Amino acid sequence: MLDLLLPPRCAGCGRAGFLICPVCTALLRGLPSPRPPENPPPGLPECWAAAEYAGAVRRLLLAFKERGRVSLRPQLGGCLAATIAVAVGDSRRALELVPVPSSPAVTRRRGHDPVRGMAAVAVRDLRGSGWPVRLAPVLRQRRRVADQAGLSAPERAENLAGGYVVAAGRVRPSAGPMAVLVDDVVTTGATLAAAASALRAAGVAAPIAVTVAATRKRVTATRHARDDQNLVRDPR
Repeated sequence: MLDLLLPPRCAGCGRAGFLICPVCTALLRGLPSPRPPENPPPGLPECWAAAEYAGAVRRLLLAFKERGRVSLRPQLGGCLAATIAVAVGDSRRALELVPVPSSPAVTRRRGHDPVRGMAAVAVRDLRGSGWPVRLAPVLRQRRRVADQAGLSAPERAENLAGGYVVAAGRVRPSAGPMAVLVDDVVTTGATLAAAASALRAAGVAAPIAVTVAATRKRVTATRHARDDQNLVRDPR
């Protein structure tokens, strides 16, 4: 509603007249490449991202997730699609995009599930380019997890261990389409490792995980978590 009533400003830098200005769009698209976390947890898929989780990119994601700027979804989902295309490489390969879910409580508070929304846009964009791909929202949280803010990498891994489960009858065997895990940011890799573990337990391999952004190596998750506490305490 605000975007309709007021002149838009770029959510990344504040420049008037844009939802995302050309400069921030270039930062968001970045260079799709493998961006694994330091000391990745066991079972973490190969992690790809387009941008660093800092500056304008970080502000764009937080505006989308926590400030209701859902109008950013097409650009963020397009970023995911472009990164998936580079990561997989073969446009003939059938894919299933598996979004990492938010908890029901967090989804209600936000009014939307941001990762699922971005993944749906990525499916649409990839299909438009001829990819055989479908959305597979098969994961759900098995139990409530503690707030991750301020936790170390080992504490995050312990907190999320066994935290996800695959809904019964919602997956295809590993011989079928390739499962690609999708999330907004990779920090320590604990969330993606837990999600991949749940898929493996259901007989599905997810060799690749794709996110919009990745935290810079040697910048701890704790520092970003403390910054984000000024906006919200997010259990995922």
